[in-house]
Amino acid sequence: MASATKQKQTGKMKPSMRSPLAASPQSIELPEGMLERISKKAFDLWQARGYRDGHDLEDWLDAEAIVMEEIHEARE
Repeated sequence: MASATKQKQTGKMKPSMRSPLAASPQSIELPEGMLERISKKAFDLWQARGYRDGHDLEDWLDAEAIVMEEIHEARE
């Protein structure tokens, strides 16, 4: 609770609480076709869940991890 009070007083967030992307002046470029692969995988996860809403971020992050693992395994 003290850190929340301190944040209000200073108006600044602790560096550890900031998003790592917020400090990056450039956006991250994904290899060609990767966004489509992640999107398709996230849709597949949503479909497997029975089209239940409320898990879109979880599905996207899981899809990213799955696609990254597939790419990593293909390179080995």
